[in-house]
Amino acid sequence: MARAVALRQLAMAPRSRAQLAEKMAAKDVPGPVSDAVLDRLEEVGLVDDAAFAGALVRTRQRSRGLARRALAQELRTKGVDDDTAAEALAQVTDASEQAAAREVLRRPLAATRGMDPARRQRRLTGALARRGYSAGLAFRLVREALDLEVTGEPLDD
Repeated sequence: MARAVALRQLAMAPRSRAQLAEKMAAKDVPGPVSDAVLDRLEEVGLVDDAAFAGALVRTRQRSRGLARRALAQELRTKGVDDDTAAEALAQVTDASEQAAAREVLRRPLAATRGMDPARRQRRLTGALARRGYSAGLAFRLVREALDLEVTGEPLDD
């Protein structure tokens, strides 16, 4: 039963070892049985927290524009240990993080045209803050985007 639970979960989406253990516990699978099944799944490569964390970081940064801080929080909630998370987060460079933040700004920048400047700045920095960007970086990139908009230059690097 434990193996079936784990395989069913893995068929839906990649999962961390902790997520699978949690699901098995919810199905009343005894801890030693769960550990044995998870050890075997790791041996055959079906459970790999490092690969899971790396893939999650790449896809979430690309698709949702999340900053390192938000990515770290998501990895924590999925049960990835701190060392594995740090390795996965190392692939996020300052340049890639800023590029993702600029991409996040594109849509709200267009949607807030004509709005009161102070309100617009709050909305734009809020869009970045909700994705885990620091206040300093958010304010700097918003100021830069607004300045570029005035000059008519594109938002790209």
